[in-house]
Amino acid sequence: MLPSVTNLLSIAPGTEETFSDLLASPSFRLEQIVSNGQASAQGYWYDQPNPEWVLLLQGAATLQFENGTIQLTQGDSCLIPAHSRHRVEFTSTDAIWLALHYPSHP
Repeated sequence: MLPSVTNLLSIAPGTEETFSDLLASPSFRLEQIVSNGQASAQGYWYDQPNPEWVLLLQGAATLQFENGTIQLTQGDSCLIPAHSRHRVEFTSTDAIWLALHYPSHP
């Protein structure tokens, strides 16, 4: 039996933001996020207990942190440390992300 193939750049038509787990284990979770212009709700901040590495495969996005913003374009990646308050300020209608969540080490 051959392994299945997943095309990370194919987007199903729609307007909802989708989150799909690609790989998961007790030590990490890799997900694909397809954004169609979505942003965090006004005043909402993520404050995650674990680090998150994000890679923008396609499109453009802006991440806002308490001390400034980061512009991301296709191919850019960013490591968001645990408990680093942040929000998604902007995404293009064709934004596709990979997000790797993993536990902090003491």
